[in-house]
Amino acid sequence: MQTKQRPLRAMLRLLRPNAGRFAVAGLATVITVFLGYATPMLLAETVDCILSDRASTLPGAFLDFLRGAGMTRGWITDHLWFLAIVLVLLHLLNGAASYVRGRLSAKASEGLARDLRVRLYDHLQRLPFAYHVHAETGDLIQRCTSDVDTVRRFLSMQVLEIFNALLMITVALVILLGRNVKLTLISVALTPAIFWFAAWFFRRVRKSFKDADESEGRMSAVLQENLSGVRVVRAFGQQEREVEKFDAVSEDYRRKAYRVNNLLAIYWGGGDAITMTQQMITLLVCVVLAAKGEISVGMLILFTSYVGQLLWPIRQLGRTLSDTGKSMVAMERIQTILDTEPEPEEPDALRPDLHGDIVFDHVSFAYPDDGVPVLEDVSFTIKAGTTAAVLGSTGSGKSTMMYLLQRLYEPTGGRITIGGVDLKDIDRTWLRSHVGLILQEPFLYSRTIRENVGIARRNPEEADITHAADVAAASGFIARAEKGYDTVVGERGVTLSGGQKQRIAIARTLLKDNAILVFDDSLSAVDTETDARIRAALQHEQARTTTLIISHRLTTLSQADLILVLENGRITDRGTHAELAARPGLYQRIYAIQTGLEEEFLQTRDEEVK
Repeated sequence: MQTKQRPLRAMLRLLRPNAGRFAVAGLATVITVFLGYATPMLLAETVDCILSDRASTLPGAFLDFLRGAGMTRGWITDHLWFLAIVLVLLHLLNGAASYVRGRLSAKASEGLARDLRVRLYDHLQRLPFAYHVHAETGDLIQRCTSDVDTVRRFLSMQVLEIFNALLMITVALVILLGRNVKLTLISVALTPAIFWFAAWFFRRVRKSFKDADESEGRMSAVLQENLSGVRVVRAFGQQEREVEKFDAVSEDYRRKAYRVNNLLAIYWGGGDAITMTQQMITLLVCVVLAAKGEISVGMLILFTSYVGQLLWPIRQLGRTLSDTGKSMVAMERIQTILDTEPEPEEPDALRPDLHGDIVFDHVSFAYPDDGVPVLEDVSFTIKAGTTAAVLGSTGSGKSTMMYLLQRLYEPTGGRITIGGVDLKDIDRTWLRSHVGLILQEPFLYSRTIRENVGIARRNPEEADITHAADVAAASGFIARAEKGYDTVVGERGVTLSGGQKQRIAIARTLLKDNAILVFDDSLSAVDTETDARIRAALQHEQARTTTLIISHRLTTLSQADLILVLENGRITDRGTHAELAARPGLYQRIYAIQTGLEEEFLQTRDEEVK
């Protein structure tokens, strides 16, 4: 079992591998804070102690050091250019420290973002098949890209910004309280209001960020779905409807993003009003006290400068909190994936020879989301090296049987064995690498035909690729393609016909070491002649391979050693083509329909010829 983590704790855990870089960046932050406060203090000391006769307020040890170095009040008065050089050096050092801080934090955050993306992608590969059935691709893409980048920006800037703000506030208060307690309290009188306003803002903006992020995910899902199915949209003339659908989700995202921006505007406007009011109060009080002679001009410079530096990080608290809220929402969405249990590790699982009999022993199955039985008490045996076929209506459970055979799902009742070994005891990766599954709608990558065929084996030989294409009856149309095997097929094989895609998928599967080969209606888009040629080539090439064929085309099923008739999740009949065609039932009815259509077609063609 995985332990669920709170988003903030999960984000802070990401800092561990780059703790060294963040520590040095934190040290650079400390340097920038102290150098930033040194400038107003130097100006105040110059006005009070160099240009007038007031006593210095600097620590005695520091003054002794300056006197030992020959830097007396008289010497500094005669060499005021030296103070200018010191100020320039302070700013240069501050710039150098800021550069180190920015560079290290950026390097560390980019590294952890990369690690998080890889970890997230790796976890997605290990999640159960059922998870991907229900997940929206567009939303998953956003979580792996946009949400990870949101977390990266927070860790890159806001973590150190929070440390910087706390340090600036602490140092400013220590210095100001040491100079004048009463004036310090007046100078921070409105800061509780700023903190209360920030807390109010954080509570509201976090929910708004979550609503906007989820809405953006839905918009990405609609966009991805539309672009993936653009041919279907065009074929049915649904462009306007799809535009309306996208406009609806886009408008929903606009409303929710506007609410976030509206909250930000309220906070920034209100925060500016409070901080500027506080600065004006401090300036007016300091001017009045300086006019009365109760404080020096240097003290006035020090307080007005420090109050600005004190209120700036408090004012920035809104941005920090908004980014914190957004990043926590993003991390929560990422953590939702990471907290999902992957397929369990199987260190003791078996890796047997899968060239054995396939036995379904009283197998039942229901999908976990609805609990409705899909298969009920299914039992049959397929002898090793033979060909079995399954015929059934849509929704009868044919594809589910194939999913169970690859352990994409586990039976809810009964058991499945191969060569006498229970599937539950066989390593999933080993099983899937030796059970070749060819789907009716195969997925092809936007790469060359050679890369799509060769993807099933690491560094395949050219001869193996061409031989697999020959067996799959694909070499003919590949030779006619513009660049042959180097022709790019487009995303999801968009440049190929349905039959061509199926043949590429068959060739790809043949490069695997298949003990079992499953055709899930994957010959439906090829003509009967090509269908027969492929099956004949497979029988010759893979004589030891056990083959399962799901199809509605009886010419495809007729050569099978065993045909199973599946109706409403149950095996209602079984036998050879001749036995089933002679026996009343679903198979005989379909055989009569298809035979009648074929005879009608031939008769019509003959009449047209005459």
